Amino acid sequence: MSTESRLASPRSHPWMALSAPGVIDDMLDYIGVSSVEALFEQIPADHRRKTPLTLPPALTSEMELKRDLVTRLKKNENCEDNLSFLGAGVWQHHVPAIVDEIVGRTEFATNVWGSYQSDHGRNQTWFEFSSQLGALLNLDVVQLPVYSWGCASGHAIRMAAKITGRRKVLVPQFSDPERLSVIRTYCQPQEMDSAIEVVLVAADPTSGRLDLNDLNAKLGPDVAAVYLENPAYLGTIETDAADIAKRARAAGAETIVGVDPISLGVMTAPGDYGADIVTGPVQPLGVHMHCGGGAGGFIASRDEETYVRSYNGFLVSIAETREPGQHAFGLACPHQNSYGMREDGNDWTGNSTYLWAIAGAVYMSLLGPDGFAEVGRLIVSRARYASKLLGEVPGVRIVWPNTQFKEFVVNFDDTGKRVAEINDALRAHGIFGGKDISGEGLGLGQSALYCVTEVHSAADIRRLADTLKEVLS
Repeated sequence: MSTESRLASPRSHPWMALSAPGVIDDMLDYIGVSSVEALFEQIPADHRRKTPLTLPPALTSEMELKRDLVTRLKKNENCEDNLSFLGAGVWQHHVPAIVDEIVGRTEFATNVWGSYQSDHGRNQTWFEFSSQLGALLNLDVVQLPVYSWGCASGHAIRMAAKITGRRKVLVPQFSDPERLSVIRTYCQPQEMDSAIEVVLVAADPTSGRLDLNDLNAKLGPDVAAVYLENPAYLGTIETDAADIAKRARAAGAETIVGVDPISLGVMTAPGDYGADIVTGPVQPLGVHMHCGGGAGGFIASRDEETYVRSYNGFLVSIAETREPGQHAFGLACPHQNSYGMREDGNDWTGNSTYLWAIAGAVYMSLLGPDGFAEVGRLIVSRARYASKLLGEVPGVRIVWPNTQFKEFVVNFDDTGKRVAEINDALRAHGIFGGKDISGEGLGLGQSALYCVTEVHSAADIRRLADTLKEVLS
């Protein structure tokens, strides 16, 4: 609200606490400033809005406000009423009811932060999250989640740069553009002295995996880390992961692996093929999609001081007490993050995703090793079934068949239609098609990234294939 409209307003805005007449003037008088504009004089005039926002009149009644809000929200479509094959960073997995029950308890949901001494139940749950995820990864140290998988990967790359003293990271060409953008942000503008150069490694067009010849050509004494994902962004499985880690180690570089934890019931743990630092999403571990929220990213490594001293966030540990047979849970090395050392910490950290660590602890405890293996096999079999049926649709081609975990690339070049057109037609039938990747510069033409998980039945997959045949005919 501009100063003029504020002064002209006969009464306060019903939903803005500081809009009452005279409130802003009182604040300006208190701090000794003549106008709101004087507070922002450091912002150039050409960066400021010249005309007031055209806003509708305030809805003064709560009933009117609710009706307006519900009407707007009804325009949204959800993945319960529609059949969704979207993934690419936020996936539709089954969340057991007990997960919601526990994370919704006031002991967890309202406990933003307490003291190291008082929050034993919360600390124990965090410790169980880290312990169970560490067992899946076959690594000893797991940090509490940061904001997203991209943030976790950015932090991991900065950790590797600190450990090696080098300023270059090799990243797959076929990377999620959003995640890659976050990584570039963490690596800072190249004009800065502490910048980390991001170099893309070409993909083998016949498999979608890293081109090992290009990797060899770019590995050198200035490379801090090689980053790869397994399964990768486009669903491919990096069968040469152990060889890549070996080549990186020979060059003195760290190996950072991004992994979907739900895959680890059927895939080799990153700690078993040479990963030094591992990152990934927590959303597949019992967290709803939440309209794109519910995200978070973990970082893990071996229990070696070099790595532990490089973490930017919270590590939860367990220790014996003076009372025999009793143990306590607390934070390890809390001084080295931004809470303990402010601007001198290893990196900035926040705490907005810690509730999802509790959800992950509950989910992993419910599944156990056998449950992860069962879910993993179910996802693989249904994703392979889907790729087989879609590949039989006239004009449709699976780019790298039988190489995926739960996601795979579907090409529509021979149909003569754009992915956007096809997805619009599918939506009219209550189906969300795969993510349109035709504009991501991957050289894959009119292609979409489809995702199939344990929530998709064989009938759902047949419905997708039959509907595709209809909209493409």
